[in-house]
Order: sequence, then C-alpha cells, then structure tokens
Amino acid sequence: MQDGRRGKRVLIYSHDSFGLGHLRRCREIAHTLAEAQRSLSVLILSGSPIIGSFDFRSRVDFVRVPGVIKLRNGDYTSLALHIDVEQTMAMRASIIEHTAEAFEPDLFIVDKEPLGLRGEVEGTLAMLRERGTPCVLGLRDVMDEPGLLAPEWERKQVVPALQRYFDDIWVYGLPQVCDPLEGIELPDSVRKKMTYTGYLKRSLPKVSPHVPLEKIEDPFLLVTVGGGGDGEAIIDWVLRAYESDPKLPHPALLVLGPFMKGEAQSDFQARAAQLDNVEAVTFETHLESLMDRAIGVVCMGGYNTFCEVLSFDKRAVVIPRSMPRREQLIRASRAQDLGLVQMLRDDGTRDAHLMATALRNLPQQRRPSEVVVPGLLDGPKNVVRLAEYWLEHGASQLSVAETPTTGRL
Repeated sequence: MQDGRRGKRVLIYSHDSFGLGHLRRCREIAHTLAEAQRSLSVLILSGSPIIGSFDFRSRVDFVRVPGVIKLRNGDYTSLALHIDVEQTMAMRASIIEHTAEAFEPDLFIVDKEPLGLRGEVEGTLAMLRERGTPCVLGLRDVMDEPGLLAPEWERKQVVPALQRYFDDIWVYGLPQVCDPLEGIELPDSVRKKMTYTGYLKRSLPKVSPHVPLEKIEDPFLLVTVGGGGDGEAIIDWVLRAYESDPKLPHPALLVLGPFMKGEAQSDFQARAAQLDNVEAVTFETHLESLMDRAIGVVCMGGYNTFCEVLSFDKRAVVIPRSMPRREQLIRASRAQDLGLVQMLRDDGTRDAHLMATALRNLPQQRRPSEVVVPGLLDGPKNVVRLAEYWLEHGASQLSVAETPTTGRL
C-alpha cells in the first residue's frame, strides 16, 4: 500500500553491458528530476561495473544488477560470475522486478531498450502496468541506421510492446538532427506518443573540483573517447600528430577511458610520456570540469559527449565510429551539416599531417552557440515537465488496439 504522504518516486532502468553512455544519460536525468522536485527520490537500475565510481546527488541512488558483456558474435556472457548467461539473465530480471515491487515507483523510465536486455524488463513492465504506474521509453537522438534497426525491432517484437506497455516516448534530441525511429512502421498511436525534448544540457556541479594536471597547462585540447573500449584508433591518431609535429600550438590531454584494454593504455601512456605537450589519464569522473576548461575537444561523437560539447559551447572535431552501429556517424554528419561541429573520418590510414592540421584549426572553428537551432538544449526542462505530468496524472488506460494521445509540451 502506497503512503499518499510520501514523496514521489522514479525508477530508471539502464541496460548497461559495456561503455558509459547509457549510465551517464540516466544519471543526468535522475539528477535533473531530483533537483526539480525536492521531495522526489530516484533509483537507477544498472548493470554497469563502474557505477559506484560516480557521485550521486541527494535522493538519487542505484541498484547494480549482475553484469553481462556482449561478445563479437552478438551473444552475451556474464561479466564477472562464472555461471551460465541464462542464469545471470534470470537473476537480473528477478532483481529488477523485485526492486520495482519494493520501491513502488510513481514513474518508470526505460532507457533505449524497450523490453530491456534480452527482454528482462517485460515482467516488470507488466507488473507496473497492473499497478497503474506510468511507463516511459527514453530514446537518444540516433539509434542506428533504419536498415539495421527495423529488423532488430521486428525480431524483438518492440512495436507491440510500445503499444501495450508505454504511455510516452521521450526522444532526447531534435528532429532536425534525426528521427531515431525513421524507417520503422509505427502505428499513429505510437507516433503520437513521441516528444522531442531537445538535448540534455549539462552543467558543472555546484562545487566543481579542479582536476589537477601534472605536465601540461591550460589552455589545452581535450581528447576523450568515452569508456575507451573502442577509442584506441583516435588516441593513436592524435598521438601520431603530436609525434610528427612537436610545435602544435596547444597541448593535449588524453582521457583514455576505463574500458580501454590495459595493454593499449600502457602503450599510450608511454608514448605520451615522451611528449612534452601531451598528458594522458586513464579515467576522470568529473569530465565536465575538464570539458569546461578545454579550448577545444576531439571526440568520438557519442550522445553524452555531444551534449557536453553543446552545453559548454566547445569547438569540436568529431571522429565517429561506424561499427557495430552507425549511430555516431549519423549524429556527427547531421551536426556538421548544421554547422555545430567538424567531422573527420578515419579511413584507416590515420595520416598524422591531416590530424595535425585539424588540431591547428580547431581553436579557430566557430562555436556551437553561433548556430541558431531553436530548442537545442531544452532537454532538462522538458523532461521535468513531462515527468511532472505523469507523476500527477498516473498511467493511461493502454490497450494494443487503442492508445491515447498525450501531448504535454
């Protein structure tokens, strides 16, 4: 029995198997909602192995489910436990559902994967629908190219799930950049649920730590590759530029990421140690502080880094990955078309002169703020407004045949 006098509660599911993107987005949303409503509590469900390394604000906490990791062939395996992956998935599903049952959320937000990793959230969605809890799907601006996403969603039977379980779909971006569900045949009832919130603007914490640098000084170029698991090519390319042109005008700070292979980290650290104007660190939880100080940014173009580039109004060279998903390539090319960033494609040769030229020109690029894109960074305030609507009104009476139009913005 829920106590009507208690503060409202939001449960957020993030399927994290590898990388930092989903966790960082969910953490930002949790902090935004908790800051907006002083009586609100937010609990994040995550499989990230490093979620405990991050700071969480008052009234935001997390439950970590057993971790899994995706193999090259597309299968999953347990990250740390020596047990069958099916057992791991059963444990995850049980923890998720029992957490939701005990926490009694007033709103459930599912990040990116409508039914969770291998369907692990469907039981929780069904249980919460029975309780009348509003359920929302949150999508980043770009999912993947339509030719790949459509068959994946068909295989997972996602569209019926969107009709059956979800009251709302929030797209953390703008249609000028991308429609994340382009190419997927959606009934009008589902399309009408979609609201583009704008990008999730980031800000420095009230007490922003000054991250000390050991070798270089401000102003510097920040080179960040997110979690680092697939960022080795960019780090290598930047190092080649500094090795071939020691007179580059600005020093570089390389943030390698916690998931980069140890052998690669050691190699990059050794190469950076030979350069007077390059410093390398393994991981920094307060990346926003470094981003704010940087004169320019070299990055891969993941969702969170793109939001930070826009939020801190940084000139950026984006080198997107194109495998296993083309998400970053689509985002970077659309952003370049709008004049928000410059994109550099990695053709495999990693020409040192080409990178050195890009680094020399980076501080002369125009800033994102010099491009007028209405609603670009309105994400936080719109997410708050949408959440407040559902916290006040409760769930809709959904059915597969008929889904109401909401339209809160």
